[in-house]
Amino acid sequence: MSRTFVGMPPFPTAAREALGDTQLRHNLAHATGVIRDKRLRLVEEQGDLWEPLRLAGAAVKQRALDDLATHLERLEESLTAAGATVHWARDAEEACRVVASVARSHGVDEVVKVKSMATAEIELNEHLEREGIAAWETDLAELIVQLGEDLPSHILVPAIHRNRAEIREIFLRRMAAVGRPAPADLTDEPEVLAGAAREHLREKFLRAKVGVSGANFAVAETGTLVVVESEGNGRMCLTLPEVLVSVVGIEKVVPTFAELDPLMRLLPRSSTGERMNPYTSMWTGPSAPDGTADGPQEVHVVLLDNGRTRALADETGRQALRCIRCSACLNVCPVYERTGGHAYGSVYPGPIGAILNPLLTGTGVDEQTDSLPYASTLCGACFEACPVRIDIPEVLVHLRSKVVDGHRGDRPPKAEAVAMKAAGWAFADASRLGLVEKASGLSGRVLARLSRTTLPGGRPAAGRLPGPAAAWTGARDLPAPPAESFRAWWDRTDGGRSERGTSYDQQQGTSRPYDVPEES
Repeated sequence: MSRTFVGMPPFPTAAREALGDTQLRHNLAHATGVIRDKRLRLVEEQGDLWEPLRLAGAAVKQRALDDLATHLERLEESLTAAGATVHWARDAEEACRVVASVARSHGVDEVVKVKSMATAEIELNEHLEREGIAAWETDLAELIVQLGEDLPSHILVPAIHRNRAEIREIFLRRMAAVGRPAPADLTDEPEVLAGAAREHLREKFLRAKVGVSGANFAVAETGTLVVVESEGNGRMCLTLPEVLVSVVGIEKVVPTFAELDPLMRLLPRSSTGERMNPYTSMWTGPSAPDGTADGPQEVHVVLLDNGRTRALADETGRQALRCIRCSACLNVCPVYERTGGHAYGSVYPGPIGAILNPLLTGTGVDEQTDSLPYASTLCGACFEACPVRIDIPEVLVHLRSKVVDGHRGDRPPKAEAVAMKAAGWAFADASRLGLVEKASGLSGRVLARLSRTTLPGGRPAAGRLPGPAAAWTGARDLPAPPAESFRAWWDRTDGGRSERGTSYDQQQGTSRPYDVPEES
């Protein structure tokens, strides 16, 4: 009852398919626009206080990363002292094995889950399914994705690519097969759809013995885990089951409880456009063993690496581990808005996914991962929106260089590498460069006459070129080469000092006189 991102095509291929889906583009433009506008209003409300708040949040996360080993050891000590059992997981397989082992030890065949990026990253649901354990998503958007046998496409709103009519059809078609069916007269009104989900999930909440969560933050000082959410489903999962297993990325650690302050103000404003999120749950170990307090009697915390130490070792890329999973970068990204999250082939889509996935898995592993650093215009909107000041464009350029370096020894070499080598050969010798310029000018004259497309300003476009250049020119307007090179113009006009010269009229392919202003 689930799908995975395994085997997804490279970003350009997946993006081209997504661009042809007009319904998807409409859904994305509407949803990201609404979230973006809400966030912008609250940022403007902060005025001059917003930037200092960003700096404070970035400093807290960076301080944790700068001495991560120390803070993690302290976190383990605090968790253990509070009565929790701590497990260390080097990779996804180890983390999934721990969760499955805890579930089996309590004789259960199902668990209820709080929305968690970490558990999606390690494909916990699929692993548990192979073990005969059903993992029920309780977040509304995650439930929609799970029932629709779909994939998440957004960090905050996984079903952002679906509209309410599609959600109604999913509920009617799938709910009955896995629990309480949707009402026969179900409409696509948001309140009605939410009500159907509430009734469907309630029976799962009430019978669940094991809950699974992630954590937005883990406080080393006190051993406190923090989950923020908007629906209350997380609160149900964190208080009703007898056993709670939390899978927490090691980068989620915060040194002290006081340092939660800027992060708890940045996260809701940047994610849902709210001053404060409706539900903030904090727990420090299991509840009272005599049953006098709500909450689980047994708590397990799985501290997950899964490539995070690899990312930490990258001096430029490690700043990506400051991410608090707010999704602000997705909502302002022009590429994400047009292609959606599935094109990124990972649970982490958008600008942060374009850097986080290669950092976690490494470049040169597969073509799909290597394509992600190029899924950006480098416009910088993501950095401006990031509440913890991750310079995503800087990391993208850094990762592009690593992708290129990883292919320098390819045999046969890629077309791009051949083109760059040819350019280097031409630029290394003035006479060779002159020959290339003459050939370019000749091709420019021919293309100017054959071109059927004119760029702004009247310059003709070269159109789509054949061979390896077809992919590049198929998505860009390439100007036809100028008929006269700069060096030829310089020689003809004596470096521009001639009182009168001729300039080449690109459109007409003829020379015309022009006046050079007298020197003062």
